[in-house]
Amino acid sequence: MGITAAFMVPHPPMIIPEIGKGSEKQVSKTIEAYESVAAKIAKIKPETIIITSPHSIMYSDYFHISPGAGADGNFKRFGAKEVAFSEYYDEELRDRICQLADEKNFPAGTMGEREPELDHGTMVPLWFIRQKYKDGKIIRIGLSGCGLLEHYRLGEIIKQAVEDCNRNVVFVASGDLSHKLQDYGPYGYAKEGPEYDEKIMDVAKRAAFGEMLEFSEELCDKAAECGHRSFVIMAGALDGQNVTAKVYSHEDVTGVGYGIASFYPAGTDESRQYGDIYLQKIKTELEEKIANSDEYVRLARKSLKSYILAGEIIPVPTDLPAVMLKEKAGAFVSIHKGGRLRGCIGTFLPTRDNIAEEIIYNAISASTKDPRFRPIEAEELPFLDINVDILSAPEKIDSKDELDVKKYGVIVSKGFKRGLLLPDLEGVDTVDEQISIAKQKAGIREDEEVQLQRFEVVRHI
Repeated sequence: MGITAAFMVPHPPMIIPEIGKGSEKQVSKTIEAYESVAAKIAKIKPETIIITSPHSIMYSDYFHISPGAGADGNFKRFGAKEVAFSEYYDEELRDRICQLADEKNFPAGTMGEREPELDHGTMVPLWFIRQKYKDGKIIRIGLSGCGLLEHYRLGEIIKQAVEDCNRNVVFVASGDLSHKLQDYGPYGYAKEGPEYDEKIMDVAKRAAFGEMLEFSEELCDKAAECGHRSFVIMAGALDGQNVTAKVYSHEDVTGVGYGIASFYPAGTDESRQYGDIYLQKIKTELEEKIANSDEYVRLARKSLKSYILAGEIIPVPTDLPAVMLKEKAGAFVSIHKGGRLRGCIGTFLPTRDNIAEEIIYNAISASTKDPRFRPIEAEELPFLDINVDILSAPEKIDSKDELDVKKYGVIVSKGFKRGLLLPDLEGVDTVDEQISIAKQKAGIREDEEVQLQRFEVVRHI
């Protein structure tokens, strides 16, 4: 036994007749494909259906797996309370997934559920499945703010747990595609929308799961995609397997992309161990980058490595350039892993005796004390990308017209509240976006007037 088949499906509530009230007919191709998929699942007669949903509970650094014996749900918030579900969880398989995650020190488990009700990302697939197949328990798994590789690794854990429990399992990766495909759509149009949809459907057609790990954060964000991480977990659950793929449909008539595809395992294929392949690629690229890093970045890496491995704060090396030993400045240390931010903390004014000390302490803070992330662990060290920004003294400005998102960072102040954003950040394209994000970081309302300061940075990579 094992994962017998996997399916990529969307979850628009309007596709349910009691909700769509006729409007669902505009996505008739999606409905026809969904019904075909449901019939195939019924033919498999799975003991368990694993559903990954972007609308289940989601944390920035943790994968939530629904606890308990089961859960109920309905479409009340979409005006169709009568469309309801009562599902039982496969507790043994779920507990094995959690046990393996714990053994691997992987951030997944059943903690943190406040609302046990089923979400629409789970219920829409179930609506089609339960029309044709009433049996089988489910497992509901949410996504996280972790990187794509971590989502793939969760899939690998799921695969192992399914094999350990000797289950006949169907995997359903629930997720819409881009939400920015048409001007009249709910989120408008962005050129990245059609680009994302074309790319992900091509990947699905070829079962080229390794390419899912290569999608940039910028493309996914600007396309406003919904299900990519759901699809990546599915890909991990089919790791090392040859796969027969079929695309059933793709529609964008509502301004949101709906894609349906099936993936059937067809024997072992070690060349498709994409998690390991991608990890080795990252490691090789970072080794080359580390070799070419300057003294600022090497010092930050040495500092956080010493603290994480031994709990020790390194002394200031004596062989650094004179400017690092004699001058003072604010400094930010930014850490990325797999293209996603893993920690960033700094000082906009100097707080230490010299730049070197500023970097040493800020590297420790960025890697272990950023409240947005769990502390970096030893096994992550080879895969960290580190930047160091040295800041000029901030200067007051009278208007946002004196800002340049590529050249200047911004500091916004309101009373004791203060927020800072570095310049030239990926995905921040306008001054208004820059100020808005800085306000959010400071806890300042969007409509509040603020004092503006600007600063320049020298970025070390």
